[in-house]
Amino acid sequence: MKDYQHILFPYAYNILGSAEDAKDAIQDVLFNYLAANKTGIENEKNYLIKSVINQSINIRQKRTQVKLGDVWLPEPVATERADTNINLNDIVSYSMLILLEQLNPKERAVFILKESFGYAHEEIGEVLGITVDNSRKLLSRARTRLNEFKQQAPPKNAVPADILNNYIHAIRSRDTGALENLLSKEVTYFADGGKLNVVKKVAIGMSEVAALMLFVDERYGRNLTAVPVEINHQPALLYYNKNKLIVCQVFNISADGKINQISNVLDPEKLKTLQPESLQ
Repeated sequence: MKDYQHILFPYAYNILGSAEDAKDAIQDVLFNYLAANKTGIENEKNYLIKSVINQSINIRQKRTQVKLGDVWLPEPVATERADTNINLNDIVSYSMLILLEQLNPKERAVFILKESFGYAHEEIGEVLGITVDNSRKLLSRARTRLNEFKQQAPPKNAVPADILNNYIHAIRSRDTGALENLLSKEVTYFADGGKLNVVKKVAIGMSEVAALMLFVDERYGRNLTAVPVEINHQPALLYYNKNKLIVCQVFNISADGKINQISNVLDPEKLKTLQPESLQ
């Protein structure tokens, strides 16, 4: 069943935004399947995909809503690793996962099945137990809600490595002007520390974000080593204190090279996802 775990992971993760929850959903489905009467199941793979999708929707519906003023960021997944059988191309971008939090579970599932996996509305209806017309309405509603948020999607082409190098250099050299020049005027910053306290959960605008980055680095980041990586198909930095991962910082960078969004994940539980053994 290990191969199925890798096949099913993108479906569960894209709906839940949590690698740990995704693995729990898959484990529950596989456990129930092994114990079930399999009479009438003609396509095992499709049956398990359908089961995982619906299990993931149920988990999202039960998830405690984020409190007003709090920040919840998705669990980051490394998408440049070569040591996994997971189809990483099926995992949506980090910025899209953040936007998808605006949708209810059914809207999110329909949007992901249509946009990420190329399902027809007839297939979506069969998987979710809804009519074709309802599937179309949910997709239309999801697109409308997502269009209300004007966050620019990251370009599909590779982002030049010198952008992150210049970003790190500007912060470490205390060059406010150089740092602000790398940021868009409307840049947004989010920080999710889980149970840990963070300096600030949200910052908006070039000057506010630049000042925050310089303050955080001066207070907490001087002894950290920054390693460029790819997280959910976007450029990112992993900050280590010796061998311990402290922060995952994911960037949305526009086609003209400006940083539109910085997402800081400090929650130790969410950082576990980035360990090589976490998805094996």
